[in-house]
Amino acid sequence: QVQLQESGTGLVKPSQTLSLTCTVSGGSITTYSYYWSWIRQSPGKGLEWMGTIYYNGNTYYSPSLKSRTSLSRDTSKDQFTLQLSSVTPEDTAVYYCGAGTRIFRFETWGQGTQVTVSS
Repeated sequence: QVQLQESGTGLVKPSQTLSLTCTVSGGSITTYSYYWSWIRQSPGKGLEWMGTIYYNGNTYYSPSLKSRTSLSRDTSKDQFTLQLSSVTPEDTAVYYCGAGTRIFRFETWGQGTQVTVSS
């Protein structure tokens, strides 16, 4: 059974780069046909899909965040990473990693990690 755990810095200053890692256990990020995603929820708002990295390394980004978002992975550690550049207070949110067999189908979720953007 796949489990996900987010980790990273909880407080980021405006204009800096947010970096979060999702560690996969009970499975592999190279498992055939699996999608590994980042989703966030800002205060008072709904869930927002940010981007996905496919089992073969292909990446897909939300058009609204594409210019600031980068996804990468470390297959030796079964980890995938989100970097969001030039953050503002509007990027304050709970960030989740998710996994599933369809790009927008999140069958497994991490517990989420709070990231606050503040000086």
